[in-house]
Amino acid sequence: MFSTTGSRGLYKAPLSKGLLLVLSGLTVMLSLLPQYQHMFEYNMYAVSHQQQVWRLLCGRLVCLDVKDSFCSGLLIYNFRVFERRFGSRKFGSFLVGTWCLSALLDFVLAQALSLFFNFEVEDLPAGLLAPVFALFVPFYLSIPKVPVTQVMGSINITNKTLVYIVGLQLFTSSPFMWLLALSGLISGGLYHANVLWLQKLLFVPAWLCAVARYLLEPLFSTSQPTSEAPLGMGATLDIQRQQRMDQLDQQLLLAQFEARANSRHQAQQTGLLQWTRLFPSLRARRAAPTQAQTQPSAPPPPLDNSVVEEQVARLVEMGFSRMDALEALRASNNDINMATNFLLQH
Repeated sequence: MFSTTGSRGLYKAPLSKGLLLVLSGLTVMLSLLPQYQHMFEYNMYAVSHQQQVWRLLCGRLVCLDVKDSFCSGLLIYNFRVFERRFGSRKFGSFLVGTWCLSALLDFVLAQALSLFFNFEVEDLPAGLLAPVFALFVPFYLSIPKVPVTQVMGSINITNKTLVYIVGLQLFTSSPFMWLLALSGLISGGLYHANVLWLQKLLFVPAWLCAVARYLLEPLFSTSQPTSEAPLGMGATLDIQRQQRMDQLDQQLLLAQFEARANSRHQAQQTGLLQWTRLFPSLRARRAAPTQAQTQPSAPPPPLDNSVVEEQVARLVEMGFSRMDALEALRASNNDINMATNFLLQH
């Protein structure tokens, strides 16, 4: 289910790891010390009528409900792919920008309910919930949908289904969670589309990133995994063979990608254009028909340039460079799903 985000844990995602540890720790601490929970309540009535503006800060950081903390933690762990892909600073800028925009939208939506529907909104669910819902916008637009299996013969299960189920569980956990979800989705869409140059107005300064890299990154960094995760003990032999084939394919793709990158780097230094031949994937070799052993195989039909350009354009829209997209498509025999998973993981 989480194949699009990779399986390397929190490697190269220190900000996600810090949010998970700090916010979950504060939730557990407040559950053990209930006398301090009133300081972190997200009370819109106190903000609008008693001018307790500080609740916009304290009430929008720590979840007072363990269920909300668990679901938001699962979503942050899944969305760590954006920190690996864009970097910690851009990922943090997205969280900060949507956090500020959603605070304004929460107040506007609460006042609109009170003004037009004569419905007073007092307590809202506390925690870093609106930015978590805002991350569904780039998740929906950037992460491709890869079919995994089918249920009851007609319901398709993809690599994104479990994420949407967890988001739906968080959406239905509290009566007014829909208001935070709506403000988070709106703020995520506005920031992702860079409306009114929001990405240039709401961002994390470079000096703050340097301080956090010097002080906090040694605490929340994760070492690079040295080996792949072991296979499940209950897996059948066919599943184990399939997993080993997937591992071999990933290693072969990575080796081809690195070889092409090195040759391109050498060509840029020497000024000469060097071309390397494309080797088919290991799975394609093993899946060759038995008739090819007795009869000469016909040359493969030429690929349509329009199809290749369409696949390259889709990868470029996801944020990858054109050169990396071409190399990944060549290494994966123009399989768009395998090329996307390879670029996201490596």
